[in-house]
Amino acid sequence: MTTFIDSHTHIYSEEFDSDRGGAIERALCQGVTQLILPDTGNKSRARILDTCDEYPGVCFPLLGIHPTEVGEDYRDELHSLEAALDGRQIYGIGECGLDLYWDTTFYKEQITVFERQIAIAECLHLPLVIHSRNAMKEVIGILEKHPRVKGIIHCFSGDVEDAKKCIDMGYLLGIGGIVTFKNSHLPGVLQEIGSSALVLETDAPYLAPVPHRGKRNESSYIPLIAGKVAEILDEDIKNIAEITTQNAMGVFSLVPLQG
Repeated sequence: MTTFIDSHTHIYSEEFDSDRGGAIERALCQGVTQLILPDTGNKSRARILDTCDEYPGVCFPLLGIHPTEVGEDYRDELHSLEAALDGRQIYGIGECGLDLYWDTTFYKEQITVFERQIAIAECLHLPLVIHSRNAMKEVIGILEKHPRVKGIIHCFSGDVEDAKKCIDMGYLLGIGGIVTFKNSHLPGVLQEIGSSALVLETDAPYLAPVPHRGKRNESSYIPLIAGKVAEILDEDIKNIAEITTQNAMGVFSLVPLQG
C-alpha cells in the first residue's frame, strides 16, 4: 500500500471527541500511517499528550505556543512550555511563528515568544513547525537570523520567491487542502519549485480539500491532497507519497510504522 504522513493534524481537538478512534482508523485504511500533532499552547497540551499516549506509533507530539495564544500572560505560557519539555519525548517545536491576520495587539510579544521557541529548537536539535499567516516576509526575516534551525513552513501561503527562500534555508513546505481550491495560487508555485521540498498536511479539522471543502477535515483526506499535487506536477501519486513521506520522516526523525 502507498503510505503517507499527515505532518500537521489537530486530531486531539474537541471536533473529534465523538469519533477520534474512527478518524484515526480511516486514516490508517487510506495509508496515512503517522500523524504529527502540533501544540497551540497550555490549553491544548494535555489533550495532545493523552492522544499520543493512546495511539503510540501513530500519533507524535509537538510542543509549542501558537502566535494567536500570545497575550499578556506570555511569560506564563513560556514557563509552561519549558516545564512540559522536561522528560517527555517530542518530535518538534510548534506550531509557532507570527499571525498578523487575527490580531496584532501583541505583535511584539509574538516575536519574543517565537524567538524563544527558535532558541529551544536549536538547543534541543528539534525542527520548527511554523505558522505564518499574513506574516511570511516577517517570518522569513527572523528565520534568516537562525540558519542552524530547520523545519516546516506549515500551510505555506507565500509566492514563488518566498518558497525558494524557505527551501534555500532548509525548510520544507507544508501543502494541504488549499491546493485543491479553485482560486488557489499554490499550483503555480508548485509548478515552479517541484516536489522535492514538500510535506503533506491536513490541518484537520480545518481546510478540508475538495470535494469536502467546508466540512470537517481529517487525516484520511491526505491522498486527495497528494493526488492534486501529482496532477499539478504531472507526476505519479506514488512518487509524491514517497517524497513527502521521506521528507516528513526525515525532519521529525520518525521510523516506519511496523506491521
